[in-house]
Amino acid sequence: MSALEWFAHKPLGDGIFWIQERFYESGNRANIWLVRGSQRDVVIDAGLGLRSLPDYLRAAGLLGPAEGSAPRPLLAVATHVHFDHSGGLQHFEEVAVHSAEAAALLRGDNYEAVTWLWEREVARPPQPGWRARQFRVPPVRPSRLLQEGDVISLGDRQLTVMHMPGHSRGSICLHDKDRKILFSGDVVYDGSMIDWLPYSKISDYVASCQRLLELVDRGLVEKVLPGHFNIFGAERLYRLASNYISQAGFCHKVSACAMRSIASIALRVTNSRISS
Repeated sequence: MSALEWFAHKPLGDGIFWIQERFYESGNRANIWLVRGSQRDVVIDAGLGLRSLPDYLRAAGLLGPAEGSAPRPLLAVATHVHFDHSGGLQHFEEVAVHSAEAAALLRGDNYEAVTWLWEREVARPPQPGWRARQFRVPPVRPSRLLQEGDVISLGDRQLTVMHMPGHSRGSICLHDKDRKILFSGDVVYDGSMIDWLPYSKISDYVASCQRLLELVDRGLVEKVLPGHFNIFGAERLYRLASNYISQAGFCHKVSACAMRSIASIALRVTNSRISS
């Protein structure tokens, strides 16, 4: 299967494209965002990597030229290293990730990447003989380590890095302040927030949600482009963040701790089978 078959995209206007993996039929299917600038293009998250995303972008004509005939530089930014967001980073020459998860990406740590892919989730195999049990996130050397407050310049637009741990220790959002757009990764999406994975931390998640509330209170976000599911606005962002804070009490912490222990054991067993 070609990359052109594997992916599909939808233009949202203002240089933003929503890309998905057509045949990965799972709630874990991540949204991929292409943001085009006057001097640089940025891909936010990269999917599983079963087909080459850069090949798709070129074949679909989504990469415009810079001055002259050469294409603009293309940077892939991972909002975090979980497998559904980071598997495709292997196909990019320039990769950026928060420094807290850079080592995991470099060593191909499929425990921290929470690699968990089922055969039934892939409606059409990307190539003959492909098996989900063989899937793993390969080691990738990041070319840029991100920190809180860093700015990724695309020329005519700037994306500010917001370190928002909780879901994972290196989770980030990217904030386009001028357009009041938040690329939220898995920090927040229109669904249940997951805080029971390895390296999840509820106290960090509460602090991150408080920052989200502040963004809304200050009128700095009008549209959220999340890591999963559909786009939503400031009112929904406020409700999701405030609901998480209100529910993150003692009982929730006990439940999350139990689920984290189960998930940790399952991931270690699964990844030992992959390695053997």
